[in-house]
Amino acid sequence: MSDAVGVCVICGMGLCMEHTVRRDQELWEGGYPFPAHHIRRRLPRILCPECQAALNR
Repeated sequence: MSDAVGVCVICGMGLCMEHTVRRDQELWEGGYPFPAHHIRRRLPRILCPECQAALNR
């Protein structure tokens, strides 16, 4: 058993270093529903392996 070093932003599960997945999320800005444009910067997100797998489906 390992100490938790992070928390999944989707499900809230505590994560050890071995099971932490970093995913950089694209950012968009603009009015609803249009115009919207992609921002070059990305926002880092910490996920568990199960949520990462669900997002990649």
